Amino acid sequence: MSESTSPDFEALLRRALAPVEPPAHLAERLETTLLGITELAADELEAWELGAMRDPRNWVRPVAAIVVGSTAATGLILLRARRRAATRRKADVGVLDAAERALREVFHEARRLAR
Repeated sequence: MSESTSPDFEALLRRALAPVEPPAHLAERLETTLLGITELAADELEAWELGAMRDPRNWVRPVAAIVVGSTAATGLILLRARRRAATRRKADVGVLDAAERALREVFHEARRLAR
């Protein structure tokens, strides 16, 4: 195959790997779903009696609620921090400033959810 007839793989890859912005309502739906999962996990943990925890067979539901709830809460924290960081992003910010701001946003959201 000669060079003139060969496909431009670099241009094809560039087009295929171009970033795509998700729809705006997707973030809202994801946040609502994660918040609902977190609240359901918290309700599940509140419903358990401490006396029932003596039997290890009763540990499955609370452990599952802890794992699922903390994973959903972590996702919610990251989603909210990312959204807030995107609104405050500046064009000429250094890497260290951006990392520091991102960590501040994550801790701020974690404190808000812990209340």
